[in-house]
Amino acid sequence: MPVTGPLTRSMDKQFEKLFAMMAEMKAGQEQMKAVQDEMKAGQEEMKAGQEEMKAGQEEMKAGQEEMRVAHAGLEQKMEAGKEEMRSGQKRMEKGQEEMKALIDEPVNLWPRSEGQRRRFFKEFQNKLTDLTTIEKALESRFGDSHLTQFYRIELKTRRQKPGESLQDLAAYVERLMSLAYAECPLDVRESLAAQYFVDAIRDEDTQHSTRLMDAKDLKSSLAYSMKYEAARTVSKTSRHVRSMGTEDHTSRERDDKFEFFFNRLEKLLNSSVSGRKNTPRRDPNVTCWKCNKKGHVQRECQAITSNQEN
Repeated sequence: MPVTGPLTRSMDKQFEKLFAMMAEMKAGQEQMKAVQDEMKAGQEEMKAGQEEMKAGQEEMKAGQEEMRVAHAGLEQKMEAGKEEMRSGQKRMEKGQEEMKALIDEPVNLWPRSEGQRRRFFKEFQNKLTDLTTIEKALESRFGDSHLTQFYRIELKTRRQKPGESLQDLAAYVERLMSLAYAECPLDVRESLAAQYFVDAIRDEDTQHSTRLMDAKDLKSSLAYSMKYEAARTVSKTSRHVRSMGTEDHTSRERDDKFEFFFNRLEKLLNSSVSGRKNTPRRDPNVTCWKCNKKGHVQRECQAITSNQEN
């Protein structure tokens, strides 16, 4: 077995250090290679970004060119529109001048010869007759003359509907009066409106009372009829309350009498039943229905016996 001296051990330590340094150098080389790869990838990304920027600049340049072309086309269209407007304005001014010249120019429509004048007057007279006939026909068909007669008939036959208030009736009569007698003076129209309103009232008592009041206008008739109707309503309510109170008092008295007689009959029946079951002894509180005396019943009453003997 060889003997290892101090020299051999020293060399082993140096070799170990050398191997460790070589390992560190190898690891550093690998790290450097990785960094170089990353740098290469970053350069490629930068190159791709530059390409994209270049493409974007090209697109922007193309868009600017399109906008310039569109703007130029729009300016041409606007210029053409302005030209058309100027041309139209010129034509309008020319037409106005022509119309003014035609209006200012006197036109002689008067017939020159005597025969033409006779024919003109004859034709004009016939046309005038035809126009008058047409006007009358249109007035009778579409005018207000027949409607006025209709409104007057409706005023005479108008009656208050069930559920219709006096205010609504007065408003309807006032509207019909303005349509049927529009040409009459205001005081005459008010007097007629009051008469038609009274005639249209549904309730006979209210109608008679309002007619006796002899109002001169519609507002006065309406106010009086409303007051009369309100007073009647209050009076009916008071009578109803009094009648209900009287009926309640009468019913209470009737119930008290019935209860009294029922209790009395119950006592008599109870006393009769107890006397038959328990003992023949008579109840001293029993009352005769004939003489109203206690101690006996009606069939044993002495008053009936004495009357029969006499």
